[in-house]
Amino acid sequence: MEITRGLALPLAEVTLRASRSSGPGGQHANVTASRIEAVFDVDASATLEPWQKERIKARAGPRVTAVAQDARSQLANRELALERLQARLRAAMVVPRSRTATRPTRASRRRQAAAKQRQSERKQSRQRPRHDD
Repeated sequence: MEITRGLALPLAEVTLRASRSSGPGGQHANVTASRIEAVFDVDASATLEPWQKERIKARAGPRVTAVAQDARSQLANRELALERLQARLRAAMVVPRSRTATRPTRASRRRQAAAKQRQSERKQSRQRPRHDD
């Protein structure tokens, strides 16, 4: 299962469990174990580097799980659960870009000053007129 370009997890490290589904299938769902739960234990992985384990644990927890009970067949739910697990692991591995500090442009400062002036005039017009003697 490919997570990123340089990282692929063997399916042997993913535990798949089947149970009875509450999804589609009618009475058929009462007798078949079509719900699939895919569990990946981060600490037990031999494939991941220590820094990758720390990143995944910080963003997704020590055990990453994905459940599928959308389809009637166990095989289709297995594929869905593995896709969802792959998406969660991929999202956990993303390194957020650092923010680059910028200064406001001259035009934005002018717009802000103009808006502030309009607001000031609006509030001034709401006051009672002064009676100067």
